[in-house]
Amino acid sequence: MKPFQQTLRQPVQCAGVGLHSGKQVTLTIKPAPVNHGIRFVRTDLAHRPVISAHFRNVIDTSLATTLGQDGVIVSTVEHLMAALAGLHIDNALLEMDAYEAPIMDGSAGPFSVLLKEAGIVEQPAKRYCFVVKQAIELAEGDKKVGLYPSQIPRVTCSIDFDHPLLRKQSYSISLDDGHFEEEISHARTFGFLSEVEYLKRNGFARGGSLENAIVIDKDKILNPEGLRYDNEFIRHKILDCIGDLSLLGLPIVGHIVAHKSGHALNHCLLKSFMDHKACWETVEATARTV
Repeated sequence: MKPFQQTLRQPVQCAGVGLHSGKQVTLTIKPAPVNHGIRFVRTDLAHRPVISAHFRNVIDTSLATTLGQDGVIVSTVEHLMAALAGLHIDNALLEMDAYEAPIMDGSAGPFSVLLKEAGIVEQPAKRYCFVVKQAIELAEGDKKVGLYPSQIPRVTCSIDFDHPLLRKQSYSISLDDGHFEEEISHARTFGFLSEVEYLKRNGFARGGSLENAIVIDKDKILNPEGLRYDNEFIRHKILDCIGDLSLLGLPIVGHIVAHKSGHALNHCLLKSFMDHKACWETVEATARTV
Protein backbone atom coordinates (compact mmCIF):
# COMPACT_ATOMS: atom_id res chain seq x y z
CA MET A 1 0.00 0.00 0.00
CA LYS A 2 1.41 3.39 -0.99
CA PRO A 3 2.01 5.28 2.30
CA PHE A 4 1.76 8.78 0.81
CA GLN A 5 -0.88 10.43 -1.36
CA GLN A 6 -0.15 10.83 -5.07
CA THR A 7 -1.14 13.17 -7.89
CA LEU A 8 0.09 14.01 -11.40
CA ARG A 9 3.24 15.92 -12.26
CA GLN A 10 1.52 17.89 -15.05
CA PRO A 11 -1.83 18.13 -16.86
CA VAL A 12 -2.67 15.76 -19.70
CA GLN A 13 -5.49 15.73 -22.23
CA CYS A 14 -7.31 13.34 -24.53
CA ALA A 15 -10.43 13.44 -26.67
CA GLY A 16 -12.91 10.86 -27.86
CA VAL A 17 -16.55 9.92 -28.12
CA GLY A 18 -19.02 9.01 -25.40
CA LEU A 19 -20.13 5.38 -25.63
CA HIS A 20 -23.85 6.04 -25.14
CA SER A 21 -24.21 9.70 -26.10
CA GLY A 22 -22.04 9.55 -29.20
CA LYS A 23 -20.90 13.08 -28.32
CA GLN A 24 -17.32 14.25 -28.74
CA VAL A 25 -15.68 15.12 -25.45
CA THR A 26 -12.30 16.46 -24.38
CA LEU A 27 -10.96 15.28 -21.04
CA THR A 28 -8.22 17.19 -19.23
CA ILE A 29 -6.70 15.60 -16.13
CA LYS A 30 -4.91 18.02 -13.82
CA PRO A 31 -2.84 17.69 -10.63
CA ALA A 32 -4.64 18.46 -7.38
CA PRO A 33 -3.51 19.23 -3.81
CA VAL A 34 -3.47 16.77 -0.92
CA ASN A 35 -6.83 15.58 0.46
CA HIS A 36 -8.56 16.88 -2.68
CA GLY A 37 -9.66 13.48 -3.92
CA ILE A 38 -10.96 12.91 -7.45
CA ARG A 39 -13.33 15.58 -8.73
CA PHE A 40 -15.00 16.18 -12.09
CA VAL A 41 -15.58 19.64 -13.57
CA ARG A 42 -18.09 20.30 -16.37
CA THR A 43 -16.30 23.04 -18.31
CA ASP A 44 -19.10 23.26 -20.88
CA LEU A 45 -21.56 24.60 -18.30
CA ALA A 46 -21.83 28.00 -16.67
CA HIS A 47 -20.08 28.29 -13.31
CA ARG A 48 -18.08 25.11 -14.10
CA PRO A 49 -19.92 22.84 -11.62
CA VAL A 50 -17.87 20.29 -9.68
CA ILE A 51 -18.89 16.72 -8.81
CA SER A 52 -16.87 14.64 -6.37
CA ALA A 53 -16.14 11.07 -7.43
CA HIS A 54 -17.89 9.50 -4.47
CA PHE A 55 -20.47 6.73 -4.22
CA ARG A 56 -22.96 9.04 -2.49
CA ASN A 57 -23.11 10.99 -5.77
CA VAL A 58 -23.97 7.92 -7.87
CA ILE A 59 -27.40 8.50 -9.41
CA ASP A 60 -27.61 5.77 -12.07
CA THR A 61 -26.04 2.35 -12.63
CA SER A 62 -28.25 0.96 -15.38
CA LEU A 63 -25.80 1.04 -18.31
CA ALA A 64 -22.73 2.57 -16.68
CA THR A 65 -21.80 4.39 -13.48
CA THR A 66 -23.18 7.94 -13.52
CA LEU A 67 -22.44 10.63 -10.95
CA GLY A 68 -24.76 13.58 -10.37
CA GLN A 69 -25.05 16.61 -8.15
CA ASP A 70 -27.45 19.59 -8.26
CA GLY A 71 -28.85 18.49 -11.62
CA VAL A 72 -25.42 18.09 -13.27
CA ILE A 73 -24.08 14.68 -14.32
CA VAL A 74 -20.94 12.94 -15.52
CA SER A 75 -21.43 9.43 -16.86
CA THR A 76 -19.54 6.28 -17.81
CA VAL A 77 -16.75 7.11 -15.35
CA GLU A 78 -15.82 3.56 -14.30
CA HIS A 79 -12.91 2.98 -16.71
CA LEU A 80 -11.31 6.32 -15.91
CA MET A 81 -11.78 5.73 -12.18
CA ALA A 82 -10.23 2.26 -12.52
CA ALA A 83 -7.14 3.74 -14.15
CA LEU A 84 -6.74 6.29 -11.36
CA ALA A 85 -7.23 3.65 -8.67
CA GLY A 86 -5.02 1.09 -10.41
CA LEU A 87 -2.16 3.60 -10.55
CA HIS A 88 -2.78 4.74 -6.96
CA ILE A 89 -3.62 8.35 -7.83
CA ASP A 90 -5.49 9.96 -4.94
CA ASN A 91 -5.87 13.57 -6.05
CA ALA A 92 -6.83 14.84 -9.52
CA LEU A 93 -9.14 17.33 -11.21
CA LEU A 94 -10.93 15.92 -14.26
CA GLU A 95 -12.29 18.57 -16.65
CA MET A 96 -14.84 17.47 -19.26
CA ASP A 97 -16.61 19.58 -21.89
CA ALA A 98 -19.53 17.13 -22.20
CA TYR A 99 -21.41 14.91 -19.77
CA GLU A 100 -20.01 11.51 -20.79
CA ALA A 101 -16.38 10.45 -20.40
CA PRO A 102 -14.65 9.34 -23.61
CA ILE A 103 -14.84 5.59 -24.13
CA MET A 104 -11.46 5.51 -25.93
CA ASP A 105 -10.83 1.83 -26.88
CA GLY A 106 -13.31 0.47 -24.34
CA SER A 107 -10.71 -0.20 -21.66
CA ALA A 108 -8.73 1.76 -19.06
CA GLY A 109 -5.53 1.30 -21.04
CA PRO A 110 -5.46 4.67 -22.84
CA PHE A 111 -6.14 6.46 -19.54
CA SER A 112 -3.35 4.53 -17.82
CA VAL A 113 -0.91 5.44 -20.60
CA LEU A 114 -1.96 9.07 -20.38
CA LEU A 115 -1.49 9.17 -16.60
CA LYS A 116 1.96 7.60 -16.86
CA GLU A 117 2.91 10.18 -19.50
CA ALA A 118 1.87 12.97 -17.13
CA GLY A 119 4.04 11.49 -14.39
CA ILE A 120 2.88 10.35 -10.95
CA VAL A 121 4.35 12.18 -7.98
CA GLU A 122 4.26 11.55 -4.25
CA GLN A 123 2.74 14.26 -2.06
CA PRO A 124 3.69 15.33 1.48
CA ALA A 125 0.62 13.86 3.16
CA LYS A 126 -0.14 10.42 4.54
CA ARG A 127 -2.59 8.15 2.80
CA TYR A 128 -5.48 6.54 4.66
CA CYS A 129 -7.37 3.39 3.78
CA PHE A 130 -10.33 1.25 4.81
CA VAL A 131 -9.23 -2.03 6.39
CA VAL A 132 -11.91 -4.72 6.24
CA LYS A 133 -12.28 -6.31 9.69
CA GLN A 134 -15.38 -8.45 9.18
CA ALA A 135 -16.96 -9.95 6.08
CA ILE A 136 -19.89 -8.19 4.47
CA GLU A 137 -21.88 -9.80 1.66
CA LEU A 138 -24.77 -8.95 -0.63
CA ALA A 139 -26.77 -11.19 -2.96
CA GLU A 140 -29.44 -10.57 -5.55
CA GLY A 141 -30.70 -13.77 -7.11
CA ASP A 142 -27.62 -15.57 -8.42
CA LYS A 143 -25.50 -12.41 -8.25
CA LYS A 144 -23.18 -11.97 -5.28
CA VAL A 145 -20.56 -9.52 -4.09
CA GLY A 146 -18.67 -9.30 -0.82
CA LEU A 147 -15.73 -7.79 1.03
CA TYR A 148 -13.57 -9.97 3.25
CA PRO A 149 -10.54 -9.40 5.49
CA SER A 150 -7.22 -9.74 3.66
CA GLN A 151 -3.71 -8.56 4.32
CA ILE A 152 -3.42 -7.24 0.77
CA PRO A 153 -5.99 -5.60 -1.54
CA ARG A 154 -7.35 -8.25 -3.92
CA VAL A 155 -10.22 -8.64 -6.40
CA THR A 156 -11.68 -11.98 -7.50
CA CYS A 157 -14.48 -12.04 -10.05
CA SER A 158 -16.40 -14.77 -11.83
CA ILE A 159 -19.02 -14.77 -14.58
CA ASP A 160 -21.37 -17.38 -16.02
CA PHE A 161 -23.17 -16.51 -19.26
CA ASP A 162 -25.43 -18.72 -21.33
CA HIS A 163 -23.12 -18.38 -24.33
CA PRO A 164 -20.55 -20.80 -25.76
CA LEU A 165 -17.74 -18.22 -25.80
CA LEU A 166 -17.97 -17.10 -22.17
CA ARG A 167 -19.90 -19.60 -20.11
CA LYS A 168 -17.71 -19.55 -17.02
CA GLN A 169 -14.64 -17.44 -16.30
CA SER A 170 -12.92 -16.55 -13.04
CA TYR A 171 -9.86 -14.44 -12.31
CA SER A 172 -8.12 -12.94 -9.29
CA ILE A 173 -5.57 -10.16 -8.98
CA SER A 174 -3.74 -8.34 -6.21
CA LEU A 175 -4.17 -4.57 -6.41
CA ASP A 176 -0.92 -3.99 -4.57
CA ASP A 177 1.50 -5.78 -6.89
CA GLY A 178 1.76 -3.30 -9.77
CA HIS A 179 0.18 -5.67 -12.30
CA PHE A 180 -2.95 -3.60 -12.98
CA GLU A 181 -1.54 -2.03 -16.16
CA GLU A 182 -0.44 -5.33 -17.69
CA GLU A 183 -3.20 -7.66 -16.56
CA ILE A 184 -6.37 -5.56 -16.27
CA SER A 185 -6.19 -2.07 -17.76
CA HIS A 186 -6.32 -3.13 -21.44
CA ALA A 187 -9.35 -5.43 -21.10
CA ARG A 188 -12.22 -3.98 -23.14
CA THR A 189 -15.91 -3.70 -22.43
CA PHE A 190 -18.09 -6.22 -24.27
CA GLY A 191 -21.64 -6.76 -25.40
CA PHE A 192 -23.80 -9.10 -27.41
CA LEU A 193 -24.75 -8.05 -30.93
CA SER A 194 -28.47 -8.42 -30.21
CA GLU A 195 -28.17 -6.15 -27.16
CA VAL A 196 -26.09 -3.56 -29.04
CA GLU A 197 -28.70 -3.39 -31.79
CA TYR A 198 -31.47 -2.98 -29.21
CA LEU A 199 -29.58 -0.21 -27.40
CA LYS A 200 -28.92 1.68 -30.62
CA ARG A 201 -32.59 1.48 -31.60
CA ASN A 202 -33.46 3.02 -28.23
CA GLY A 203 -30.99 5.88 -28.39
CA PHE A 204 -28.09 4.34 -26.45
CA ALA A 205 -24.65 3.07 -27.49
CA ARG A 206 -24.58 5.79 -30.16
CA GLY A 207 -20.81 5.93 -29.93
CA GLY A 208 -20.31 2.17 -29.74
CA SER A 209 -18.31 0.36 -32.43
CA LEU A 210 -15.82 -2.43 -32.93
CA GLU A 211 -13.17 0.21 -32.17
CA ASN A 212 -14.26 0.54 -28.54
CA ALA A 213 -16.01 -2.70 -27.56
CA ILE A 214 -15.88 -6.44 -28.07
CA VAL A 215 -19.07 -7.44 -29.88
CA ILE A 216 -20.20 -11.05 -29.55
CA ASP A 217 -22.54 -12.77 -32.01
CA LYS A 218 -24.20 -16.14 -31.46
CA ASP A 219 -21.01 -18.15 -31.94
CA LYS A 220 -18.19 -15.73 -32.72
CA ILE A 221 -16.49 -12.46 -31.86
CA LEU A 222 -17.01 -9.84 -34.56
CA ASN A 223 -13.83 -7.85 -33.86
CA PRO A 224 -11.37 -8.81 -36.62
CA GLU A 225 -8.37 -8.58 -34.25
CA GLY A 226 -9.91 -11.01 -31.76
CA LEU A 227 -9.29 -10.88 -28.02
CA ARG A 228 -6.38 -9.28 -26.18
CA TYR A 229 -6.49 -12.01 -23.53
CA ASP A 230 -8.09 -15.45 -23.61
CA ASN A 231 -10.21 -14.34 -20.64
CA GLU A 232 -10.61 -10.68 -21.56
CA PHE A 233 -14.28 -10.70 -20.49
CA ILE A 234 -13.65 -11.47 -16.83
CA ARG A 235 -10.64 -9.16 -16.73
CA HIS A 236 -12.91 -6.33 -17.83
CA LYS A 237 -15.38 -7.21 -15.08
CA ILE A 238 -12.53 -6.80 -12.61
CA LEU A 239 -11.71 -3.45 -14.21
CA ASP A 240 -15.30 -2.29 -13.74
CA CYS A 241 -15.28 -3.53 -10.14
CA ILE A 242 -12.08 -1.61 -9.37
CA GLY A 243 -13.57 1.56 -10.86
CA ASP A 244 -16.87 1.22 -9.02
CA LEU A 245 -15.36 0.47 -5.62
CA SER A 246 -12.85 3.31 -5.94
CA LEU A 247 -15.85 5.59 -5.36
CA LEU A 248 -15.60 4.70 -1.69
CA GLY A 249 -13.06 7.53 -1.61
CA LEU A 250 -10.18 5.67 0.07
CA PRO A 251 -8.32 2.49 -0.93
CA ILE A 252 -9.68 -0.77 0.46
CA VAL A 253 -7.43 -3.29 2.18
CA GLY A 254 -9.54 -6.39 1.79
CA HIS A 255 -10.61 -9.07 -0.67
CA ILE A 256 -13.41 -8.11 -3.05
CA VAL A 257 -15.22 -11.19 -4.36
CA ALA A 258 -17.89 -10.78 -7.03
CA HIS A 259 -19.95 -13.32 -8.95
CA LYS A 260 -22.04 -12.03 -11.87
CA SER A 261 -22.08 -8.61 -10.19
CA GLY A 262 -22.48 -5.32 -12.04
CA HIS A 263 -22.48 -1.59 -11.39
CA ALA A 264 -25.74 -1.66 -9.43
CA LEU A 265 -24.75 -4.40 -6.96
CA ASN A 266 -21.24 -2.96 -6.62
CA HIS A 267 -22.79 0.35 -5.63
CA CYS A 268 -25.10 -1.33 -3.11
CA LEU A 269 -22.07 -2.99 -1.52
CA LEU A 270 -20.45 0.41 -0.91
CA LYS A 271 -23.59 1.74 0.77
CA SER A 272 -23.89 -1.37 2.93
CA PHE A 273 -20.19 -1.27 3.79
CA MET A 274 -20.41 2.28 5.10
CA ASP A 275 -23.54 1.47 7.08
CA HIS A 276 -21.81 -1.42 8.89
CA LYS A 277 -19.07 0.38 10.75
CA ALA A 278 -18.11 -2.72 12.75
CA CYS A 279 -16.87 -4.27 9.51
CA TRP A 280 -14.06 -1.79 8.90
CA GLU A 281 -11.72 0.80 10.29
CA THR A 282 -9.76 3.64 8.71
CA VAL A 283 -6.03 3.49 9.28
CA GLU A 284 -2.93 5.30 8.11
CA ALA A 285 -1.44 3.44 5.18
CA THR A 286 2.02 1.92 5.42
CA ALA A 287 4.17 0.02 2.97
CA ARG A 288 2.43 -3.10 4.30
CA THR A 289 -0.90 -2.17 5.85
CA VAL A 290 -2.60 -5.21 7.42
